[in-house]
Amino acid sequence: MILTIGNTKGGVGKSTLALNLAIARSIEGRHVWLVDGDRQGTASTAMAFRSQAGHLPLIEFTALPDGTTLHAEVMRRRDEFDDVVIDAGGRDSTALRAALVLSNVLLVPFAPRSLDLWALQDVAVLIDEARALHPSLRALAVLNGADVAGTDNEDAAQALASYPQLTYVPAPVRRRKSFANAAGMGLSVLEAKPRDSKAIAEVKALLAIISA
Repeated sequence: MILTIGNTKGGVGKSTLALNLAIARSIEGRHVWLVDGDRQGTASTAMAFRSQAGHLPLIEFTALPDGTTLHAEVMRRRDEFDDVVIDAGGRDSTALRAALVLSNVLLVPFAPRSLDLWALQDVAVLIDEARALHPSLRALAVLNGADVAGTDNEDAAQALASYPQLTYVPAPVRRRKSFANAAGMGLSVLEAKPRDSKAIAEVKALLAIISA
């Protein structure tokens, strides 16, 4: 499976999700390649910390922020891996566009805030363009940094109906300090100590839907 975690808006937590999902798949015994297509390089930095610390399983990672290079390299190497996880976006980039025409699944994280919802219009346009070349692209949207209480999560999920290009994933990932703490060490919440059972359950629930 080629999975892209992408959004044209920055600050939605896509790198943290990419890290958690890539590591979760590797823990399951799958051979995973994490491709960092974001010029900010957050996922690459986290994976470098992981590698230097010797955390297992080790996961191959490559920074490919240029769309032409990303497309060529993923096409060349994708059969070496069970899963390719691409972290792309933060803006409408060549890497994000390249990733969309390569991916089986696009996962779009968004927060339950108006600015995040408005930004999905740009993502919807990119999905339409990608599907003209790659009709089987499965595009999912998940609440990331979701509120622990209140009605904003439900309101945001309902507002997503304005974007038929995206299918809402009913597995919100809530705003938890454990995600940031783990990512800062190059870890998934599945590995970090002390264990956050709620964060672990959220990652597993999201992964189950993506993998279905």
